[in-house]
Amino acid sequence: MTKRLIPVASQTQLDALVVRTKTNPAATRTLRCRTVARGRLHQLNYIRDLPPQPVMEDEPDGLLSDNVAPNASEALLAAFGSCLATGIHANALAQRIPIRSLELELEADINTTAVWGAGDLHPKTIGFETVRVSVRLDADAPREVLAALVRHATLWSPVANTLHNPVHLDVMLESPEVALP
Repeated sequence: MTKRLIPVASQTQLDALVVRTKTNPAATRTLRCRTVARGRLHQLNYIRDLPPQPVMEDEPDGLLSDNVAPNASEALLAAFGSCLATGIHANALAQRIPIRSLELELEADINTTAVWGAGDLHPKTIGFETVRVSVRLDADAPREVLAALVRHATLWSPVANTLHNPVHLDVMLESPEVALP
């Protein structure tokens, strides 16, 4: 018996989700996360009704760090990798392509000399300049079909589109009298 990854859902579940989303293609959901700083580079993130998600952020050697956890930019790469892997897997399921293995290698170029706005403030790209993803996919389909699958999943990845497309960002300091929940 050939080893396969466990599908992201059953074919019936995926088909039902596809039908449900096609009935209202303009539907938008608001995702929420409340982040509470715990000191140093530790945060708790409250998402939906899940238990608090602890995030210990750290920086690579040489950036005021202990080098014991990913930094926020590395976590963003991880989120992108997870989103893209889920999209590839779900679309393979929709096309009835069994996947034996799926692995993504992500890397990004970033200039860190601004040091969160406390360092070199000369004009430059802040954030990722380039993101590269290498997908290793072992599945029962011709290479050109798998390449089209990866392109399609990338095109429809919410995280890829957040990274690639301009996004309105609205960050504001709340009034002191506003109590946080």
